[in-house]
Amino acid sequence: MKFKNILILICSVYFFSGCDDYLDLVSEDDILTIPKIFETRSGAGQWMIDANLLFNMLAIHQTGNPALMGADEYTAGTYARVDKVLTSFYIADGLQTALSPLGDIWDYKSAYYYIRLCNTFLEHIGDVYNLRAGELETWTAEIKALKAFYYFELMKRYGPFTLVPKNIDIYAPIEEQRQQRSPMDSCVQAISTLLDEAIPHLTPLREKDASRREFFSKEGAMGLKARVLLYAASPLFNGGISPYKDMKNKDGSALFSPEDKEKWRIAAEYADETIEYLEGMGYKLISGTMTEATPLLNTMRDLESSLWAPNFQNSTEAIMIVSGINSIYQYLLPRLGTKESDPYYSSVLEGILGTNIRMVNKFYTVNGLPISEDKTWVYGDGYGMAQERDVRYTNVVPLSTDVLALHLDREPRFYATIAAPGLYWQLGPGSYNRLLVDSRRGQLFGVTQDRIISRVRQNLTGYYVKKGTRSDIRLPDYFNGISTFQQGATVYMRLAELYLIAAEAWNEYEGPNGTHRDKIFDRLNAVRERAGIPTVQESWGEYGINPNKFNEQAGLRDIIRREKTIEFMFEGHRFWDVRRWGTAIAEGWNDKPMAWVVLGETWQEFFNNGQGPVVVWDDAYFNPARDYLFPIKSEEAMVSGIVQNPGW
Repeated sequence: MKFKNILILICSVYFFSGCDDYLDLVSEDDILTIPKIFETRSGAGQWMIDANLLFNMLAIHQTGNPALMGADEYTAGTYARVDKVLTSFYIADGLQTALSPLGDIWDYKSAYYYIRLCNTFLEHIGDVYNLRAGELETWTAEIKALKAFYYFELMKRYGPFTLVPKNIDIYAPIEEQRQQRSPMDSCVQAISTLLDEAIPHLTPLREKDASRREFFSKEGAMGLKARVLLYAASPLFNGGISPYKDMKNKDGSALFSPEDKEKWRIAAEYADETIEYLEGMGYKLISGTMTEATPLLNTMRDLESSLWAPNFQNSTEAIMIVSGINSIYQYLLPRLGTKESDPYYSSVLEGILGTNIRMVNKFYTVNGLPISEDKTWVYGDGYGMAQERDVRYTNVVPLSTDVLALHLDREPRFYATIAAPGLYWQLGPGSYNRLLVDSRRGQLFGVTQDRIISRVRQNLTGYYVKKGTRSDIRLPDYFNGISTFQQGATVYMRLAELYLIAAEAWNEYEGPNGTHRDKIFDRLNAVRERAGIPTVQESWGEYGINPNKFNEQAGLRDIIRREKTIEFMFEGHRFWDVRRWGTAIAEGWNDKPMAWVVLGETWQEFFNNGQGPVVVWDDAYFNPARDYLFPIKSEEAMVSGIVQNPGW
C-alpha cells in the first residue's frame, strides 16, 4: 500500500498549495504510479504483500475475530469487553448494530479495498518485464485465491454480496458505481471459478520457498473451496432460511434460489477429491505420540499438537498455514501470583477468557456419547462430588479425591481442551509444573476479591481454556517461548475439517444408508479414533440409549454436528456453523452463560452445594429474524443504495 499511497501523501503535505502546483515542480519520473510499480518484479511483489494484509488479519484467530468471542464458547466480563477491547463479545450479547457494525468488512476500507488491490494486480501483472519463469502463472494464481478468500469472508457475514470482476473507475458516473448485490449462486460460482483457475498453478505447501509461504498454497486453496461448497449447500445459503429466502434487490431480482439438494453432492464429491489429493501427499491426522506416561496423556498430546505447525513445518495435518502469531494465549493462560518472584507469574498473561457449562456438556463421555445418551453414565446431572480411582486418569484427575462428577469419565478432548476446576493442568515440563486448577476464591487460580468487580481482571467461570496453548512452555517463559517455537506460523485449516465436511455433505445428500455410507463413517470415525473414543457404531450400538440413532439421517446429522463442535471448539468454527445450520435458538444462544460460584471458598460453595451452575454473565441475545447475517453499515447502505439485510 505504501507505493500506492505515496502520491496521496505527497499531495496531502502540499494541500494548501494544491496538488497540481506540486506536480508542476516534480519530475514525472519521480512519481510512483501504478504502471511504474508494475514495471518491476519488486514492485509487483510489494503490491502482493499489501494485498495480503487483510488475509492475515482475518485468518489468524486474533481477539478481534467475531468468530471467537461472538459465539457462546468463551465467557468473560466487562474487563474483557472494555479494558481489553474484546468487542466481539457484544455480538453474543445481542448488541450488534447497523450504525457501527462489529466485525464489519463491507466498509470500503476493508474487504472491498483489498479486492480492488487484487483486481489491480491481475490487470497489471502481465506488464512486469523481469518476472522469473513460472511466476506470472503462480503469482496470478495466488492473488486469485486471495480474492476468493475475501469474497468468502463477505459471504459468511452478509450472504449475497457485490461481485467486483474488475475495478470501477472512481470517476465513473454514480449510476455505474452503485452496484447491486449479486445473487447467492453467482457469488458462490465466482468464488469457485477463481479457485478453479488458481489451484492448477499453485505450489504445494511443502514445496513453497520460505519467502512465498504467506501466500496461498495448492492445499490451502483446495481446502478453502471445500469449505465454500459446504457453506453454499447449507440451509442459510441454500434456499435461505426465514427471513432471508425471499430477499430481493431493490429492482426486484431474487438474491436466493430455491433449495437445491445437489449442492450437497457437489460439496461431498469435492471434499472427497481434496482428501484423496491430501492423503496422496502424505497428509494424515496427527497421532501416535508415545512420549507421555499414559495412553490418555499421549492422546491429549496428539490433540494439542494438531493445532501447531512451527515455521510452516512438522505437521501432517495443517493444510493451510498463515503467517503470524496468534496472541490469544495471553487472555487464556492464567496470571498466577502477584509479583515477578512468584514461581508461575507472568505479567503478560490475563486468564480472563473462561468457558461455561454449555461447552463442558458438549464433550462426550469416555464412551464417545453425550452424557444424556450414555446408558452407563452413573453420575446423574454430574453436579455432585465423586472420586476417580482408575489409573488411566493419572496426572489428569486427582485419584481417590472428591472431584465434581461432571469432570469424570469424559473423553480425552475434554481434558485436552478445558482446564476444569479440581483437575490438573500441565503448564510446563516436569511434574512441578503440573498444577491443580484450584479456582476457589483466594486460591492460586481463583479471584482474590470478595466480589465480582466489572473493571478488574477476573475469571468469571472457574474454567480456563487450554485449546491453542502449549503445555510444554512454562508460564513465566511463555511470551518468548511461544514466539521461538511457533516461528510466525498459525494453522488456519486442518485435515480433520475435510473429513467432517465430507461426512456432513454425504449425509445431507443421501443419508447414512446411501451408496456412500462407508465414506461417511470412515471420515467420522477417523476423527473419533484420533480423539481416543470408540467408533460411532460402537458408541451408540453398545453404550447408547438409542442404538439405532446413527442409521437415521436426522440422528446422524446430530452426531456429525456435535463432532464438529467438539473437535473445533475455540477454533472459530462454531460462530459460522450455527449460523449456516440455522440452529441458534436450539443451541440456546438466548440463554445466559452459566458456570460456578467463583467467590466460593470451599469446593462445596464453589460448586453451589450440588444445586447446579449459576448465571455468570447477564447478557445473551440472538434474534433469528435479524442475526444470522451481519448488517451492512447504515451509512454505506444509504450512500450506495444497496439493499440492507433483513431486520437491520
